[in-house]
Amino acid sequence: MIEAPFQFETGAATDTGRVRDHNEDSFLTLPEAGVWVVADGMGGHHAGDFASRTIVDSVGSLGRPVSAPDLQARFMDRLLRAHQAIQDQSAQLNGATVGATLVALLAFDQHFACVWSGDSRIYLLRAGQYTQVTMDHTEVNELLRTGAITAEQAQTWPRRNVITRAIGVHATPQTDERSGGLADGDVFLLCSDGLTEHVEDHEMAEALVRFAPQAACDALVQLTLQRGAKDNVTVLVVKVRATPAAMGGWQ
Repeated sequence: MIEAPFQFETGAATDTGRVRDHNEDSFLTLPEAGVWVVADGMGGHHAGDFASRTIVDSVGSLGRPVSAPDLQARFMDRLLRAHQAIQDQSAQLNGATVGATLVALLAFDQHFACVWSGDSRIYLLRAGQYTQVTMDHTEVNELLRTGAITAEQAQTWPRRNVITRAIGVHATPQTDERSGGLADGDVFLLCSDGLTEHVEDHEMAEALVRFAPQAACDALVQLTLQRGAKDNVTVLVVKVRATPAAMGGWQ
């Protein structure tokens, strides 16, 4: 049996927060398949937690991929199934909005892909640099990109939390993707917007440098709670370690 070129240490933490009465976030950690997911549900009467749970349950059934393209195909197939199930639920609720944001990290051999829809985020800490891999699908971000508003205006924009994409909301799943090569020591952070509402990027990076993955997740959730935790909060941390394995690649 050929050893994989990388191993993954994973941490995960979630909390309802100080304001909401139930947790509509769901997450999935499948390091043996190279899959990590955070989904943040939206919709009243527990429709949001149905949506996020449907996504992680569906993706969790993808099995063991045999190649990077196989992993991606399996993931997108399960995501489509979840999307359709969420739309069916919406129809049963007379067209009520039911959906969930999504961030997913897929890793096979030496490469990774990040897939997302909505305003949950993936960050990467590499060689001391902490960068946001994803780009928020929000109304305010669209206005920023087109130059319609300034970064300063965006901080207090009244509709800054309005998202423009989510799984289950449009006719088909609307996702974006970024891919690249893994490096020894990489640390990925996946989170719902409950974290980014209260915690700055440099504070996340500091936690990733100071702590092991599980301790970093716990520390960041506790910091969010200390600052009021207006929303549910979920954090996953994935640390990459190289092994003396054979070469391969994302085709």
